[in-house]
Formats: sequence, structure tokens, C-alpha cells
Amino acid sequence: MSEAPSTDLAPTRRSLLSRLKNWDNQDSWRDFFNTYWRLIYSFAQRSGLNEVESQEVVQETLISVAAELKGFKYDAKKGSFKSWLLLITRRRIADQMRKRYRAREVGRLNPDDTAVAEEINAQAQADAAPPDAEWEANWKQQLAAAAMDRVRKQVRPEHFQIFEMYVLRGQSGATVAKAMGVSIMTVYLAKHRVGSLLKKEVARLEKQGL
Repeated sequence: MSEAPSTDLAPTRRSLLSRLKNWDNQDSWRDFFNTYWRLIYSFAQRSGLNEVESQEVVQETLISVAAELKGFKYDAKKGSFKSWLLLITRRRIADQMRKRYRAREVGRLNPDDTAVAEEINAQAQADAAPPDAEWEANWKQQLAAAAMDRVRKQVRPEHFQIFEMYVLRGQSGATVAKAMGVSIMTVYLAKHRVGSLLKKEVARLEKQGL
């Protein structure tokens, strides 16, 4: 059964979603994929799927998004994109659960028996519906990773490396300064610049994605 039209799509990255309706816009699709694929993939794996099945979920979820965005009309008053993407992801996970179940039961059950379909649906719903709190945690984690990737491209490589050593790895300022051959003041400035950009990027993604 096809998904219902996504008229409840939230104000998530409005300009990007509008551009995504044009399937020829490879840059927009690449941006979208890079932001959300890890979220979908990790959620599929935590739902009990293997690597191949999780990759299928990513592909099929993005295909579903593309198909539904064709009729997309922006409405800031209706649901969140985060919840809509979760719904689509769960449906694609359920599809994989059905494939697995059918493969396991081939030759043992009568495919014309209506009880089989009911059991498949029940199994898929049970296995593909982890708590929303898990999706929320993954959502924030993946948006933070996406923000980090974008900030990395905005600053000098040595400044990002300083930030990574000093903030992410927890090394002392003196240790970082010596390793990088810079002054301690440069370490502090790099931390401030990269940290500020990172906070702004995370805030921008959260505002557009919630």
C-alpha cells in the first residue's frame, strides 16, 4: 500500500525540501542524504535489521521521501518532519521484517492463509516500533554530526584539528599548542571560532528540523 500524501510535512529546511521536488537537483539530494542517512541506518540496525537490510531501508526511505515530495506543499502549522521521517522509516523497516519473515517461512506456511499476513503484520509492527525517545536521541546525534561536517568545511583545517584535539579529545591547551606548533592564544581562538560556528550550525539544523 502506498503512503498517504505528505501534507503534514513540517517546516524542515523549507528551501531544500522545495528543491528536492526537482529530482535532477543532485546537490540538494546529496545534502539531504548526507544529513539523514546515518539517522535512518542506525535506527534500522537498532530495530534488529542487519547491514544489508538497513542499507535497503535507507534507500527505500529516500525513495519514499522523493515520491511524496512531488506533491509536497509547505505548511508550517502541521506536524514535524522528524515525526514524518520516523513514520516512513518505520514502514520501510516493517517491509524488511516482512521479507525476512516470508523467507523464513517459505515452504512451511500456506501463503493463501490470511493468518499468515496477519502474523507478518503483527511481527513487523512489534519489531519496527522502538520508543520515540531512541529516535529523538539518534536525531540529535546525527544532526550534531552533520553540523560538525559542515563546520569542518568552513574553517581552516589546522583550526578544526586544534578544536578536535582540545575540545573533542580533551587534550590540554599546552599539549595542543606544542603538537600543532602554535601559541596557546591560537588554540583558544580556534576553540572559540569553531565552537561558535558549531553552535550556530546545530541551532540552525534544530530550528529547521523540529
